[in-house]
Amino acid sequence: MFENKRVIVTGGAGAVGRAVVDYYETKGAFVAVLDYSDELLNASYPQKNDSNCYLSCDLTNRSSCGNGLRTAIKQLGGIDILCNIAGGFMMGEDVHETSDQTWDFLFDLNARSIMNAASTVVPSMLENNGGKIVNVAARAANAGLAKMGPYIASKAAVARLTESMAMELREQNINVNCVMPGIIDTPRNRIDMPDADFSKWVTPSNLANVIGFLTSDDAISVHGASIPVDGLS
Repeated sequence: MFENKRVIVTGGAGAVGRAVVDYYETKGAFVAVLDYSDELLNASYPQKNDSNCYLSCDLTNRSSCGNGLRTAIKQLGGIDILCNIAGGFMMGEDVHETSDQTWDFLFDLNARSIMNAASTVVPSMLENNGGKIVNVAARAANAGLAKMGPYIASKAAVARLTESMAMELREQNINVNCVMPGIIDTPRNRIDMPDADFSKWVTPSNLANVIGFLTSDDAISVHGASIPVDGLS
């Protein structure tokens, strides 16, 4: 299904990113793995796949992001699929006490990174007469919660950006959708919530499967969808 497809995965050194990279690798795709430092990429991929490329850049900076993505597209010989996996979470203050630092960190990492990536990737997809883009929002984006205002707002922005891009690009044969996971079973979450029932969480591989579906030909008619991936949490 993905034989010889050219895939870019941002946030590729994290738990979900690694699962997404593995998903496409096992199906014969060529993958460009992007994250914010070479050290992180080397730690996550001590044995690199010669068919892939591994690049560091700052996705929150348009110039750095553009340079990294242009290098990836050049090394892959084009792009068919972009998986915007990079993102971040942090509990915050009450909304009225939210600092500029907290607000900017979450919006830069969760929303601005998507806009920065789109500014380079979409023109290449238009030249290629099509492509697939999947973003990662969050189940939490559906309703406000105390001390999570900036995070929830940033993930809600991801869903709205997804819908806007889908409306703008669907006539050009570009599918744009997003997933909205619940709690993901990562080492960090297990440390932060040691008493939880991990079996009810979403595994990175299961989330990767849903992302894979959204970038497959089976989802050719799906545009602007926000797909809940809750597990049992």
